[in-house]
This record gives sequence, C-alpha cells and structure tokens, in this order.
Amino acid sequence: MKDAFGTPQSLLVLGGTSAIGLATARRLIARRTRDVWLAGRPSPALEDAAASLRELGADVRTVPFDALDTASHEETLTKLFAEGDIDMVLLAFGVLGDQAHDEATPLAAVQVAQTNYTGAVSSGLTCANALRSQGHGSLVVLSSVAGERVRRANFIYGSSKAGLDAFAQGLGDALHGTGVHVMVVRPGFVRTRMTAGLEPAPLATTAEAVAEAIERGLRRRSETVWVPGALRVVMSALRHAPRPLMRRLPR
Repeated sequence: MKDAFGTPQSLLVLGGTSAIGLATARRLIARRTRDVWLAGRPSPALEDAAASLRELGADVRTVPFDALDTASHEETLTKLFAEGDIDMVLLAFGVLGDQAHDEATPLAAVQVAQTNYTGAVSSGLTCANALRSQGHGSLVVLSSVAGERVRRANFIYGSSKAGLDAFAQGLGDALHGTGVHVMVVRPGFVRTRMTAGLEPAPLATTAEAVAEAIERGLRRRSETVWVPGALRVVMSALRHAPRPLMRRLPR
C-alpha cells in the first residue's frame, strides 16, 4: 500500500529500460518504494537497469515482456500479481518510429501502432483488472502531447498516442470508484536515448522532470499531468488551430 505521502511500496514498470520509467523508479525508491519489477525484453540493458536500482536499496526483479506479444500478456502479468499486491503500474514502453520510412513501409507503421497502442491496450487492461481485484493501486500511462493534435511531421506516432490517450482516459472513467487511480502523463519532447539526434522542440524536458511530475501527480491523485505544465496552454491553442495552419508547421 502507499504510505502517507502517496509513495507506492511496490512498482511494476512495463518498459523496463525506459529512461522515464527508470527515472521514476529512482525517485520513488528514494521515497520508500522497496519492491520493483522491470518488465521488458530480456537483454543486458534490462539487467543493467535492474542492477542500478538494486544499488539504491530496492528489491528488483526482471520480467520477460514484449509489447508486441499480446498473447502472452495476460498469463505473464496475472502471474506477477498473484505473487502479491502491486501498488503502482507504470506503462512506459513505446517507439517513436521513423516517419518517412514508416510512410513508405506500411508494415513498419503497423508495428509502431501495435507497440504504442495495441500492446498498451492488452497489458493495460490486464493490469487494470488485477488492480481492481486487489482493490487499490495506480496505473500511470505515458502518453504524449503528440497525440493531442497530430501533426504532419509525425502523424503515425501521434495517432498511436492519440489512441493510447483516449483509451487511458476511458479506462480511468471505467475504474472510477473501484479504488484504482489512472493517471495520464503527457510530456512534450523529452531528451532521452529515443530522441537522440533530433532537434529539440520548444519546451523540451528531461526524464527526471517527467519523473518529478509523476510523483507530484500521484500525491495529488491527478488524472492528467502535462510536462512541462505550460504545454497545457500551448496544446489548448493548437487543438483549435485550423488545418491549413497546422500543415505549415515546421517538419
């Protein structure tokens, strides 16, 4: 269960090598989180991530998890919850893709959509059902401002995040009153390994700043968190911008 300050004692990160996921885990471990599961494709990077968190004093285990292998999600995650209650699930996996390549290669675009949306629906519903059965917990979903108003420059990625965002909001409504809290996190451009080599967008942020916003949102039991907060105003304007204007935005 969470302590008096809203800190979960146990954490499951879906996307165990995610920079934001690991930054969040580090921050929560510093606030008393003690049991952590990192779920991801087996790799040296996943084991290194687990080792780095163990050095902070947490009991950390790795779990084989592939967002694209939706047939395995229910069995894998249900078994994990059967071992004991999990206070917080952070859905942190996703791929950016390569817009030009993916436009020309439909199967590559499908893989982006399946990872960011289908994989999240499968694993998110499985975890939500488990959290509802135990009667408490938080499901934190990493969305993106890219899904708020899809741009020409990244409409494949943006459309997948738009679907994820809508799904997470609906799931939060479905779980209202069950003791399960769903929080949607909408970062802007985050400087991580995934965005290396790309020109930072205005109001770019860091994984650590997103982690801080997640922790603050958990304490407040927020339903939506923008990172940085100023993006809420920016995206409110862009949401109503005419399409001819949106087409002229820089690629």
